[in-house]
Amino acid sequence: MSKIVAIHQPNFLPWLGFFDKIAHADVFVLLDNVQFPKKGGIWTNRVQILMNGKPHWLTVPVDRSFHGTKPINEILINNKTNWREKMIKSLQQNYIKTSYFKEVMPIVESLINYSTENLSEYNIKSIRTLAELVGLPTDHIVLASTLDTEGTSNDRLISITKRVGGAVYMCGGGAEGYQDEEKFVSAGLKLTYQHFSHPVYTQVGTGEFVPGLSIIDTLFNVGSDAVARMLRDRLES
Repeated sequence: MSKIVAIHQPNFLPWLGFFDKIAHADVFVLLDNVQFPKKGGIWTNRVQILMNGKPHWLTVPVDRSFHGTKPINEILINNKTNWREKMIKSLQQNYIKTSYFKEVMPIVESLINYSTENLSEYNIKSIRTLAELVGLPTDHIVLASTLDTEGTSNDRLISITKRVGGAVYMCGGGAEGYQDEEKFVSAGLKLTYQHFSHPVYTQVGTGEFVPGLSIIDTLFNVGSDAVARMLRDRLES
């Protein structure tokens, strides 16, 4: 069977589609050694949840006082404010009426309070913990920084895929047009697309379903067993 490789930056409390990618990949590479932007927020340090029925950003503050550029795995969390306490309080206030609050909140709280200054380590801890919570293996998760690869953009993806013995590179939804398919074919690789369709579930506090939120929204509302079934059904379809 052809080995499928998926590659993604180590995002903060990612959405359900991120974990669907983990489920479908034979090797899942966390791209922890690419450049972190000097300005603006990205999924590596923020994600959306529901607050008062509307999407709202949860953001991990980072230290951007460095000169030049830095990769994600060298970015430090700015712990000069009590952002962890505020984040936990926001989640408590907005999800306390969900069916699985008592089951999920202690896990989420421990992840938010995970003691490290390194953003990449912080996110990877959450990714592994949440993946295991919904029944996904994590022994196929690899850090790009541990691999001897080269190039940028498509060339980097090709190099990583070949380095871990992959024959197929899995693109995320909406990646059509971004990947240079001819480059992959010339390198002896096949492209496949995730085509993730977000399952709809009942969200407490909103009349219309809001997709694309952190997986913790799904966990609070339907529980880990239901999330595991959602991911398993996608694998079997």
